[in-house]
Amino acid sequence: MFSLIRTGRSLEAITAASYAMVRYYALAPFSMNAIREPRTATLTVNEIYHSIQGESTWAGLPCVFVRLTFCDLRCNYCDTAYAFYEGEKKTLPEITSEVLKFDCPLVEVTGGEPLLQKNILPLMTALADAGKTVLLETSGAHDISKVDVRVHRIMDLKTPGSSECERNLWSNIQHLTRRDEVKFVIGSREDYEWSREKMREHNLSQRCHAVLFSPIFGRIEPREIVDWMLADNLEARFQLQMHKFIWSPTTRGV
Repeated sequence: MFSLIRTGRSLEAITAASYAMVRYYALAPFSMNAIREPRTATLTVNEIYHSIQGESTWAGLPCVFVRLTFCDLRCNYCDTAYAFYEGEKKTLPEITSEVLKFDCPLVEVTGGEPLLQKNILPLMTALADAGKTVLLETSGAHDISKVDVRVHRIMDLKTPGSSECERNLWSNIQHLTRRDEVKFVIGSREDYEWSREKMREHNLSQRCHAVLFSPIFGRIEPREIVDWMLADNLEARFQLQMHKFIWSPTTRGV
């Protein structure tokens, strides 16, 4: 009563003012914004297309390619620099649905560098769950240990001539299995000798399914590498990029 007399305000006026202050300062018991759906997993995709597998021990087979955007390496012979930045965000169900439309048993995830996007791991699992044989084309610069064990990993160890040799993550070697393949892209005698020594040092021909020696297109005569391999009796597989002989070397989507 003392406060009422002192302020000269009625009980009704004080009650109304207090209620207004509570409404203004108190936190709402739940968000006043519209309820949102849980965030959907996405990947930035450069292209999805159906073609012939041009490399690896799977060469010559029909294959669906999922090329992802972004790469943190800048190999001086890169033939897919358009995938560094070009791309469109797609949800995992959208990507899976688009792949399944081709009704092709073989799928390769490539880039760019696929392992830069964390949601590539559940995508590869989803494709394997759908009964697809899944290949992953990746550089040797990113951890491969978390990839679904059903996926065939094709790991590109960067040679000195690539200008990215220092980026190789050598701990990846211990994760290789007989399902996996290791590729060396070679542009010189130095690249060849380095690849030969790394192959022997890590016993790659026994550790993984295949070791691939591939010439840099237009930089070295393929026969030179073949002659060196034969002279060294090297337990490796020579390969050419088949798609560059079927189509123009700069053609996309093949």
